[in-house]
Amino acid sequence: MDNTSELLLSTVITGSIASAVSTATLAALAKAEGKPPMRPTNSTSHWLHGESAGRFDQVDLAHTGVGLATHHASALFWALPFEAWLASHPPRSASGLVRDAAVMSAIAAVVDYGITPKRLTPGWELSLSKKSMVGAFASLAVGLAAGAMVSQQLRSKPAHRADCSHLKGDRYRAS
Repeated sequence: MDNTSELLLSTVITGSIASAVSTATLAALAKAEGKPPMRPTNSTSHWLHGESAGRFDQVDLAHTGVGLATHHASALFWALPFEAWLASHPPRSASGLVRDAAVMSAIAAVVDYGITPKRLTPGWELSLSKKSMVGAFASLAVGLAAGAMVSQQLRSKPAHRADCSHLKGDRYRAS
């Protein structure tokens, strides 16, 4: 597999795990605050539905589906530079990997809430406390680190090749 394909595959794996971990954490944080668990995910659809998305408590395609897809795309977006960084600066330890994931998550927080126009933020401020938002970005770091570990583990396993040396005859010989 070439480097670009490997980077893209790692990005999909890492971003998908980061998305799942942070989505579950967002639901748990909302519940801990006495709010419906889907509210933060629905809030992410605010780019389409406006601030009322932060008060939407039901599960539907328009809010929850759009929120999940948007959040997943965002996790993939942040996984790409993270995986590119890891490819060029491999961490020497698990703690180094976690540190790098925390730095990427902090960059995401600064970009999402310090640079990005309000309409394009994650929207979590519409439904969560600042403390919970910090927890959400911490969970993104955990998800990025876990995803990178899984991705690295998958890359390090040798490809399974069938051993056909015991077979005889022209039918099984390479041409």
